[in-house]
Amino acid sequence: MKGMETMRAIGQDVLGGPEVLREIELERPVPRPNEVLVRVRAAGVNPTDWKHRANGGFLGEPPFVLGWDVSGVVEATGIGASLFRPGDEVFGMLPYPFGHGSHAEYVTAPARAFAPKPGGIDHTGAGALPLVSLTAWQALVERADLRAGQRVLIHAAAGGVGHVAVQIAKARGAYVFGTAGAGKHDFLRGIGVDEPVDYCSTDFTEAVREVDVVLDTIGGDTSLRSLRVLRPGGLLVSILPVGSDDLYQEAERLGVRAVRMLVDADHHGMKAVAQLVEQGRLRATIAGTFPLAEAAMAHELGETGRTTGKLVLLMD
Repeated sequence: MKGMETMRAIGQDVLGGPEVLREIELERPVPRPNEVLVRVRAAGVNPTDWKHRANGGFLGEPPFVLGWDVSGVVEATGIGASLFRPGDEVFGMLPYPFGHGSHAEYVTAPARAFAPKPGGIDHTGAGALPLVSLTAWQALVERADLRAGQRVLIHAAAGGVGHVAVQIAKARGAYVFGTAGAGKHDFLRGIGVDEPVDYCSTDFTEAVREVDVVLDTIGGDTSLRSLRVLRPGGLLVSILPVGSDDLYQEAERLGVRAVRMLVDADHHGMKAVAQLVEQGRLRATIAGTFPLAEAAMAHELGETGRTTGKLVLLMD
């Protein structure tokens, strides 16, 4: 790589556990037309990262660099990329799934994948938000059209997507039920959950009734059982895009609706998220931060399934 500008990144050559991740040196990317080059300051780590690390998912066989969350500074712009200038602070989600690569010092992406980083939060807080907040926004606002006074059940409400979805639902004026272990109920109340439900000791289908919307972050049997807590015509939105057709058949039988979705990069959605942050209505809870070189430790912690909020890699 003599004569080339290079960067550090976390890559893998084989699928497997956290130990397959290693620090590598790559050529620094150059922005194409309508793209920006962003110097990454912070990048969230999400369940989709460790799932792809382990089984390849949408990406197939490695080598690849994971990561979809970005908060950083525009370093250069491609031809026609007029939204931002070098020096602008931005945050956003790389196009999912094939735009991955934010677990590196630099990344290129379409300019419209980003929005100006909101004031009032640092790069760590901004880098934690894009994938989970876009997921929650697209599920609750775009798919479900959640409105004031409606009742919503959010599964795994203390998790990455869940705790952000709670705040978005409250900003919309909804009444929120949230599932989590009893030890996390104080946290849930603190972010606005009206009725925490201990899924360990309680059957949520008995504790929750007549909701307008269910946000399903778990899948499987939880999806099917969740249909029973919906009011007639209510909607379940699952963020697990693949699963049995039984979900749709059971929804039809019960007179409710179900939809599966995959998060999509979206400039408009990121601006809406930024506005909520600016208004003080949305913050990511940071479960832990790690230097880039310790990405494997972040994966290991995330895979325990016990973290509250988000894990973030820091480049500096």
